[in-house]
Amino acid sequence: MGTHVRTTPARARNDPGQYDDLAQYWWDPYGMFAMLHWLAVARAALVPPPSREGAVLVDLGCGAGLMAPHLRGYRHVGVDYTHSALRQAAEHGVTAVRGDICRVPLASGCADVVTAGEILEHVTDLDAAVAEACRLLRPGGTLVVDTIAATALGRFVAVTLAEKVPGGPPPGIHDPALFVDRDRLRRECARHGVTLTLRGIRPSVRDLTRWVRRRSDQVRMVSVPTTAVLFQGVGRRTTGGSTVDGGL
Repeated sequence: MGTHVRTTPARARNDPGQYDDLAQYWWDPYGMFAMLHWLAVARAALVPPPSREGAVLVDLGCGAGLMAPHLRGYRHVGVDYTHSALRQAAEHGVTAVRGDICRVPLASGCADVVTAGEILEHVTDLDAAVAEACRLLRPGGTLVVDTIAATALGRFVAVTLAEKVPGGPPPGIHDPALFVDRDRLRRECARHGVTLTLRGIRPSVRDLTRWVRRRSDQVRMVSVPTTAVLFQGVGRRTTGGSTVDGGL
């Protein structure tokens, strides 16, 4: 643990089994999932303060629950398919639910906030994943996403470049064919009552340099003018979808 060594993938790209292979690295700030820690902080910063007692945040693709230390006032419900990750999430106070984010086993309208961090670029049915995220939201609830753009630049930076440098994703973890079309994402969100605003982000070069030198275990994500590589999206549900009593 705690190494910047990049390894050659033994599995096919986007194989979920990789997360079991790399389970020891989830909470290592210098390990293979280091950037997911940085993104968790940036994602949590977009989560509004809870508007009611007992507010629920549903974390789609929660992994080992890396957002847990950065959330206050919410019941943090994490949905993931990988047993080894969910076990670690539960150890960090997350209510762990095993499930497919395209068929989430939770009630419609149960969530005040839904996050989908670094997961949309792993699904084969983006429309279904977006529909489920929006279905879970109460009217007025907030959707927060971050993912990788389906552009030539996105594929070059996130795969060709990032898989070879410290702080980048594990080799083979992404299939660039599944990267997300930004217009399609906004269109599908709008169809389900969520107007999504996007902004591009990247790691701070200064912080990344300090991280490589082991002078800091955290790297800030900073805004950039383009959403052509890595981007965040945030929006509120105003219309669409069915409403229920909000119970999990």
